[in-house]
Amino acid sequence: MPDWIPTPTSAKGRLVLAALDAFGRQGYAAVSVADLARAAETTTGPLYHHFESKLGLYAFVRADVERRVLDRLEGAFAVGASPADALLAAFDYVARAGFARMLSEPHPDGRRDPVATLLGTRLADAPAPFGAMLAAAWRAGLEASAEGAPDDDVRAALRRLSGP
Repeated sequence: MPDWIPTPTSAKGRLVLAALDAFGRQGYAAVSVADLARAAETTTGPLYHHFESKLGLYAFVRADVERRVLDRLEGAFAVGASPADALLAAFDYVARAGFARMLSEPHPDGRRDPVATLLGTRLADAPAPFGAMLAAAWRAGLEASAEGAPDDDVRAALRRLSGP
């Protein structure tokens, strides 16, 4: 459970909400500090005060979104879903919420991929790189969606991860 919920009445909350939208649609590199401040109807001062940098704000919102994705994956595995079905549930959430671009790209500071880590743990009986390979395929699906591929085509491709 997050220790802070963004509220649109505070500059910090507006920055987080603006960052979720901007980074979700455009990714890290395409968004400037000025863009974020403008979208949040504030100056850049609160961004630096609350998050120290654009990367700090990005890391904050990405960690929140990744936590939501991991919760969906864990929930799917808890009810016996296959890895492909679990990734479909996560894809559907990310695509609906508009976070495909953000989660399709590697983290700018080189952090480990938490989806790959979770899959590696959940699929411990598979060869070591299998979790990372599935996570890479999932992220490629997110990128395809962000680039305009129909989500039904991405879902069909993800289903194929279970086999022909």
